[in-house]
Amino acid sequence: MSMVEVQPSTPAGMTMTPPPRKRVLPGWAIFALGVVAVVGVLATTSYLTGEPALTSSSTMQNTVTLGLPILLCGLGGIWAERSGMINIGLEGMMILGTWGAAWAGVLGLGPYGSVLFGAFFGALGGALHAIATVSFGVNHIVSGVAINLLGAGVAKYLSTLIFQPLSDNPRDSPPIERFDTFSAPGLSDWLGELEAEQRAVISDVAGLLRGLVTRVSPMLIIGILLVFATYLVLWHSRFGLRLRSCGENPVAAESLGVNVYLHKYIAVIASGALAGIGGAALVLGSSPSIYSEGQTANRGFIGLAAMIFGNWRPGGTLAGAGLFGYADGLRLSSGPETVHALLYAAVICAGLLVIWQLFRRKWTTAGLAAVGAVGVYALYYATDELPTEFLPYTPHIITLVVLALAAQRLRPPAADGVPYRRGEGD
Repeated sequence: MSMVEVQPSTPAGMTMTPPPRKRVLPGWAIFALGVVAVVGVLATTSYLTGEPALTSSSTMQNTVTLGLPILLCGLGGIWAERSGMINIGLEGMMILGTWGAAWAGVLGLGPYGSVLFGAFFGALGGALHAIATVSFGVNHIVSGVAINLLGAGVAKYLSTLIFQPLSDNPRDSPPIERFDTFSAPGLSDWLGELEAEQRAVISDVAGLLRGLVTRVSPMLIIGILLVFATYLVLWHSRFGLRLRSCGENPVAAESLGVNVYLHKYIAVIASGALAGIGGAALVLGSSPSIYSEGQTANRGFIGLAAMIFGNWRPGGTLAGAGLFGYADGLRLSSGPETVHALLYAAVICAGLLVIWQLFRRKWTTAGLAAVGAVGVYALYYATDELPTEFLPYTPHIITLVVLALAAQRLRPPAADGVPYRRGEGD
């Protein structure tokens, strides 16, 4: 008697999709391995190029200060887009947050008041975006561009109205109170001694760690807590499951009793609040702590890039914000020669990519990576430093390169940006 294999039947017009591939390692392990790999590449580059600033504590401190606003904007993007709402108005909401934070400081409410006012003004921008897109069905991109223009215009008008009589300058606010910083007693000094010894790998790791435990601002603690809060709320709560269902299939979510409009409103307002806190972090992290016109410098858009790089997840967004903040911090803490050394780091990364693709037998990708490595090394060998005109745009260039390389593995929410009207499933 022969055995006949029975194929599972499927309804007409439907195709069976394979189950998602399970991860070999948990997410936290992948993140930890990524951190080790990045530190290894930087330490190797620092040793081979003789540029200790690549892994110095001052560079890491600048990375934290400049990467935190990007991280908070990226978290805001996660909240909005996981609910199916594209929010390119984060830049405008961040601008409103910078003004609100400075106004709270001028009123004498202290740095915590600045954070709350920054969140409130950013949330106002988020509420306006939600009203336009959710209630009136305005195109998400059009509304986001309008919010960016409106945020810059409103901040400029209010600055002229309130700050000019106080500082005789409509573009800047008076200096405000900032957070007191603290360092890990004993540990910071010990790491500083190891960093000063300039020993391969050991001093590099010590310098990077010292930057994380020296002159730490409570703003950094707030940012890290918001990363964990975003992960727990969106991925480990009923509310988060319903919110994410609105971004995957709002019609199905509505059929199960989910109030899609309410969840989208909450998500976009929370998105604006996080962008506003990012603006407050920018004001409180500057020296002196003031609001300044044009202060955000497109960090809201870089926050969106960090979110996309992180595949719409908090851990990946944290990594992306760290990368872009590092590029900006390195530019501020060192000269053109050190930024030029990043080309050598790119060569090492391309070489590792070639090895990995050869191991996977991806011959075409390995060949393209090898050609890229040779081209970047030729540029590094032929030049001594990057033109100073390009230095302010280092984070933007890295943003474009990273997004181009990461585009193949991205998976946005299925209904992200898709127009939705209540009752469509009836």
